[in-house]
Amino acid sequence: MNLASNLERWAAQRPSHPVVVFEGRRVSYAELDAAASRLAHALRAHGVVAGDRVALFLPNIPEYLVAWYAAQKLGAITVSINAIFRTAEVEYLLVDSGSKVVFTVGELAQFVPRERCPALGHLVVCEGEAPAGAATLAQWSEGRDTQLTGVDCAADAPASLLYSSGTTGFPKGVTLTQSNIATNIATAAACSGYRSDDRLAAFLPLFHVYGQNYIMNAAVLAGATLVLFRRFVPDQVLEAIGRERVTMFFGVPTIFIGLLSMDLSKYDLSSIRYEMSAAATMPEEISRRWTERFGRRVYEGYGLTECSPFACYNDLVEHRFGSVGRAVEGFELAIFDEADREVPRGQWGEIVIRGPGVMKGYWNRPQDTAQALRGGWLHSGDIGRMDDDGYVFIVDRVKDMINVSGFKVWPAEVEQYLYKLPQVQEVAVYGAPHPEKGEQVVVAVVPKPGQSITGGTVIDYCRANIAAYKVPARV
Repeated sequence: MNLASNLERWAAQRPSHPVVVFEGRRVSYAELDAAASRLAHALRAHGVVAGDRVALFLPNIPEYLVAWYAAQKLGAITVSINAIFRTAEVEYLLVDSGSKVVFTVGELAQFVPRERCPALGHLVVCEGEAPAGAATLAQWSEGRDTQLTGVDCAADAPASLLYSSGTTGFPKGVTLTQSNIATNIATAAACSGYRSDDRLAAFLPLFHVYGQNYIMNAAVLAGATLVLFRRFVPDQVLEAIGRERVTMFFGVPTIFIGLLSMDLSKYDLSSIRYEMSAAATMPEEISRRWTERFGRRVYEGYGLTECSPFACYNDLVEHRFGSVGRAVEGFELAIFDEADREVPRGQWGEIVIRGPGVMKGYWNRPQDTAQALRGGWLHSGDIGRMDDDGYVFIVDRVKDMINVSGFKVWPAEVEQYLYKLPQVQEVAVYGAPHPEKGEQVVVAVVPKPGQSITGGTVIDYCRANIAAYKVPARV
């Protein structure tokens, strides 16, 4: 198997159909496959073989797809690097992964410390000027053959490294296999109902597992079109939705919160048929407001980089506000206590996951892998509960818990209540040291435009609605 086969199939069946629309450019499936093939030939000529690591230190540009699929055609392992990282962070990922090639853009090339990355042989610039000693993508690709069928890879062969900090320490390379990604994107496309005539707004970063697998790779599997943006700039994205007739909108909770505070009447959003939120917990109140305003629910998904990422969906049959849904096909979720025993339904504990998307392990970290996958379950580090019908409700991250005199306070729970205040646009609850209690609850509030709210109002509201130990000490 080979993940590039999805691109190759659509290049043969619908060669002129656009796969990417970006800043006035339209790239067809045939053009993308030809560009990826040329680059794959170049990679092979420069010594890259199956199993080698190829790093992508790139923003959201079409060349991201070219480099990703070129590496996949050879059975190489793509290494995704956050485009806002700087020298020390980039060095750590390149050295840890042993990447042989890094693709980047001119403005980011300065943050690649080639002299301190022993395995790194080549720096290739995909946009902008190349520094001394580097090549451009055009130079590498020029004159190469436009045909290269992906090599046959084993189902458990590593395909992608996406770095996750998890709950502790330096980032760890989450090793996702061919099968992990192939099965997960198929489930994603089925749950979200992707069609080949769909146009997906793709402004979430492609270096992140949500953007890379749930959006980019699942769209290519379905033969759909990515309307690609470098980042989320509201006016640019909203205007493009009407111009390009975007049908599917993927965001994170902060984006939906921001849009709810805007006057959207001047934008043509009539083409959108589907919205989804993931990567962070959607406050129940925000989800309800969106549905009341637009008449459509925001679908929600849950998972981790370590499970490719999709494990839970709300929902193909019955949507429940406040939940991230039920396990998707092939996955199981359970709630464990601190001794790794399953707790009764309705009680909170750590969410654990098993299924076809769960990672092969952490790159070169057998002890961390054994700890995360102990007992045959992926331990998420997220605290949640499950109702009698299997719907999962996120409480918070283990590491985010605030310990107030021995009482556990979960920030997300307090935030859910605060979002009910009509003046509140955004809120963040966190812990601060306290000499006697250990920690105390602190709240930061952003009021809606044109409104104001005092700290006293927030504290009084909390005193009337939640237990005393959860009430913020200051705002």
